[in-house]
Amino acid sequence: MKTHSCEVCGYSCSQKAHLVTHMRTHTGEKPHYCKVCGYSFSRKSHLVRHMRTHTGEKPHSCNVCEYSCFEKSNLVKHMRTHTGKKTHSCTVCGYSSSEKSNLVQHMRTHTGEKPHFCEVCGYSYSQKAHLVTHMRTHTGEKPYSCRVCGYSCSQKSCLVTHMRTHTGEKRKERGKSHSCKVCGYSCAQTSTLVKHMRTHTGKKPHSCTDCGYSSSEKSNLVKHMRTHTGEKPHSCEVCGYSYSQKAHLVTHMRTHTGEKPYSCRVCGYSCSQKSCLVTHMRTHTGEKRKERGKSHSCKVCGYSCAQTSTLVKHMRTHTGENFTYSVFER
Repeated sequence: MKTHSCEVCGYSCSQKAHLVTHMRTHTGEKPHYCKVCGYSFSRKSHLVRHMRTHTGEKPHSCNVCEYSCFEKSNLVKHMRTHTGKKTHSCTVCGYSSSEKSNLVQHMRTHTGEKPHFCEVCGYSYSQKAHLVTHMRTHTGEKPYSCRVCGYSCSQKSCLVTHMRTHTGEKRKERGKSHSCKVCGYSCAQTSTLVKHMRTHTGKKPHSCTDCGYSSSEKSNLVKHMRTHTGEKPHSCEVCGYSYSQKAHLVTHMRTHTGEKPYSCRVCGYSCSQKSCLVTHMRTHTGEKRKERGKSHSCKVCGYSCAQTSTLVKHMRTHTGENFTYSVFER
């Protein structure tokens, strides 16, 4: 008997506790917090499962192989890899799967449906998991952490790749897995080799429909499209500045934090941008002096320098701003 009913949607259940939990779908209340990362959940059972991502606990094990997982449902799905049972088939191409959810996702390759939308930038995806990963580019969330050095990232695949730097597996694979027949370059992943091959073939499959710009990588096209749309999805929480590329925001944030990650090994000079370090290193290598005689020279006294802005300042030492305009004359 279902004596407890929801006044909002009519849902009914036999236990009051179930109704309390259900009401949170309307109120948005999430009283169960993770003490490690701050994530909150409407159900305690969800928090229990989430905590396993931090502890690494995998209580559900396969009795055929050594596979183990966080959730029982994943184990049920895994067991089908041993039985080979595929009950869900595609009526278009004959694809079959052991899971209905996989068939649903597969059908979208035929229909082109992308029901999962990003509310920040409008990107859409055929799979919810892809949207979840994408959202981390906006939130900055990095839930996957290395237990050895503390490195963290937004995707599990990135952590797997990183861990090879500790285990040595990456170096071992490079010589045995995917190799370029043109130059001998080798890598651990097929997708990486595909991208590399474009440096030889010149193939640029990703094109801009507005101006004809094309690129070998989809990520470059995404950045390029923002020059047309004016979209700047990466904003500074301190001063409100926004940028079209996340890398530019990372550099900008150093003006607030004072971080200077690029250091000179010769004298200890440090700076916030790699380009500044490159310029600085010329003071040690002599390369800067070599450029001085070939770039910007003062017509009054012969002084030369590598940057236009430096010459502009120098010209003022003669008779002032009037000489500024002659800097660009040849």
